[in-house]
Amino acid sequence: MNQNPENAQEASTPKKEILLEQKWQKLWEEKQAFKAEQNSTRPKFYALDMFPYPSGVGLHMGHIASYTPGDIVSRYKRAAGFNVLHPMGYDAFGLPAEQYAIQTGIHPAKTTEKAIETFRRQLKAFGFSFDWSREISTCEPTYYKWTQFIFTKLFEKGLAYQKEVPVNWCPALKTVLANEEVIDGKSERGNHPVIRLPMKQWMLKITAYAERLLEDLDKVDWPERTKEGQKNWIGRSEGAVVRFSLESTKENLEVFTTRPDTLYGVSFMVLAPEHPSVKKITTPAQQAAVNSYVEQTSRKSEIDRKANTEKTGVFTGGYALHPLTQEKIPVWIADYVLMDYGTGAIMAVPGHDARDFEFAQKFNLPIKRVLESTEDLPFEGEGKMINSDFLNGLSKTEAISKMNQHLEKNNLGKKQIQYKLRDWLFSRQRYWGEPFPVVKFPDQGLKCVPMNELPVLLPQVADYEPSEKGEAPLARAKDWVKYKAADGSEGLRETDTMPGAAGSSWYFLRYTDPQNDKEAFSHEAQKYWMPVDLYVGGPEHTVGHLLYARFWQKVLFDAGLVTHEEPFKKLAHQGMILGADGEKMSKSRGNVVNLDEIHSRYGSDALRTFICFMGPLDKDKAWAPTGIDGVKRFLDRITRMIINEDGQTIFDDANIPADLEKLLHKTIKKVSVDIENLSFNTAISAMMILVNELYRQNLRPKKVLQPLVQLLMPFAPHMAEELWEKLGGEGFVSLASWPQYDPKLCTDDKVTMGVQVNGKMRGTIEIDLETTEAEAVAEAQKISTVQSALGGKNPTKVIYKAGKILNLIVQG
Repeated sequence: MNQNPENAQEASTPKKEILLEQKWQKLWEEKQAFKAEQNSTRPKFYALDMFPYPSGVGLHMGHIASYTPGDIVSRYKRAAGFNVLHPMGYDAFGLPAEQYAIQTGIHPAKTTEKAIETFRRQLKAFGFSFDWSREISTCEPTYYKWTQFIFTKLFEKGLAYQKEVPVNWCPALKTVLANEEVIDGKSERGNHPVIRLPMKQWMLKITAYAERLLEDLDKVDWPERTKEGQKNWIGRSEGAVVRFSLESTKENLEVFTTRPDTLYGVSFMVLAPEHPSVKKITTPAQQAAVNSYVEQTSRKSEIDRKANTEKTGVFTGGYALHPLTQEKIPVWIADYVLMDYGTGAIMAVPGHDARDFEFAQKFNLPIKRVLESTEDLPFEGEGKMINSDFLNGLSKTEAISKMNQHLEKNNLGKKQIQYKLRDWLFSRQRYWGEPFPVVKFPDQGLKCVPMNELPVLLPQVADYEPSEKGEAPLARAKDWVKYKAADGSEGLRETDTMPGAAGSSWYFLRYTDPQNDKEAFSHEAQKYWMPVDLYVGGPEHTVGHLLYARFWQKVLFDAGLVTHEEPFKKLAHQGMILGADGEKMSKSRGNVVNLDEIHSRYGSDALRTFICFMGPLDKDKAWAPTGIDGVKRFLDRITRMIINEDGQTIFDDANIPADLEKLLHKTIKKVSVDIENLSFNTAISAMMILVNELYRQNLRPKKVLQPLVQLLMPFAPHMAEELWEKLGGEGFVSLASWPQYDPKLCTDDKVTMGVQVNGKMRGTIEIDLETTEAEAVAEAQKISTVQSALGGKNPTKVIYKAGKILNLIVQG
């Protein structure tokens, strides 16, 4: 007689589980179980996780939440017959390693390599099925040689250039910071003051690809919020550039507006404090006030300026002339106008723009109405034009068209499309980054070094800090800076380094051919593997990495080096794992869940499964200590159906009842479909239902347990391998063919269907799909509420579709 496994003791202890995990990890590695084939007749599937920055503290819970979804899909696809590429590497250049080097004198390469060793060990401990033969690190010369090569392509195409731009300079860190690295005027790292300074920087002309980056979002399967985020960041606007002449000079001031129809409503103009015309038009009486305001603005980051709701500004004392009326228009400066968006100047129409209205009211400036409405100003809706000369009586669309014609005919402006997107600031005054493969020659200007001189290696330096003047640390390597070309000409190397986003903008391509020392990747390899079929990572990269990678892919496409215009076919964002209090995990809140403790107590299989069971992939989820206990019990229940506490197998070869066979096939279908749809929590729920039914019937048939273990494999791979072996399965369950379901066994014999009388629901009946109309009507007429609605009459018409609808029509 079978012993009910529900009453058996737990089959393993956490210590045994760790040993079991190590056993299978060792076997996977020895057999290279997850190595992708470079040439295969099988369909390919490329699953990629956003690679980590290898920090000294190692993996945390967020990493496991990020890497588990891609691993589940990779394991499923591998079992389903696909040639799967699932690689891992390290985004290894970064400020933390450099700051540590400044503090300790230890070379960043040493601390980075030590951190990578920790990450590699931890990643393997969680059973991720990465192809470790393709591991890369962006700070290795064999890798950044090709980052430098791609830069030369950008340079050759005129997409890389130097320009003096206002930057976020942090004197304490002695480096330029990106906008997202500045919070409330201080550096995100260290909380140091940040000021805005003009500095010569390398820029990449991503704006040249703005329209394609916008249009091609329709080609990818990405979350709508991410697409929308990129669309808003690119910010396409149709409008006109209008020229205002400056009263005190012979120069013109150009402004871009999306509403040229409101030109007659302009009553003042506002320039960015950095605008070059400010110095030219500022009167002596206003000089001190203007200088003070410009200095205050230099201490604010661009993000702070955008976020500030309080309107501030200073009158320059200068005037522009209205292009249509020649009226004198006062010119102000204000920090809400940004130099690197549009032209750095705006025409203010306070009657029909809330921001301009607020500014005009604060500084007592004129407000004109040029749109007809009964509402108070500012009126931002649509109305007929008034007080606008030749535009009077026209609609918005008609007025814009007529004004554009007038501007172009009289050489006062022209139609134009503009974008919010700015060129990518691409240089840093840091040591730990890719050196630019560029030399400045006295008579030839800037030139890239020849291909045979790549990689340009980072030199050894005595001091990793930039100079007080902001010169990069590489400038200290005097001998390295001096360059002599093959033809004898001499120049000076570029001493800035590339930003961290350089290496991550193409790493997905290197994975296709990582050992190639002749090319960044072969044409055949990228053609076979690209695009990435599933890319998993955080939504915080929407307007950074995800945009930059698309840009580089398009540049390489235009250069004939890749065959696909988009790098990532499908994108999925994982939600955060929050503390038990529902807040973001942080040491200060005391709600951090220690990954190593959880691993040692429950094992990686329970943690992987629990993370997936917590809720939908893309939602933030609060850690629940009792929840992982429940998932652990579920896994133990499966084990106890196959082996007892002595490790002896206790399953049987008995035939299974029809209802259990149907449930098995439904479960196979449900888990397969849910993995495809990244609905991991409902896939686990389906397996739990099957396990509960096995316990209810006190059965442990191999015919059910073997496919169940296969379904479990993507979630709890170590346990699945062990149980597969106990069940007599051949080879690795990780590589066994995925179980198939019979569609006929996935349909219900009986369905519950609503009964309507004259279109109103009156009850339900249970039928099978073969039930005839007459049988269904007869069954419906047994229901008292249906009888009452029919009023003793027979239906004059019946609308019936088995399992879908039964509507009895009766005449009143």
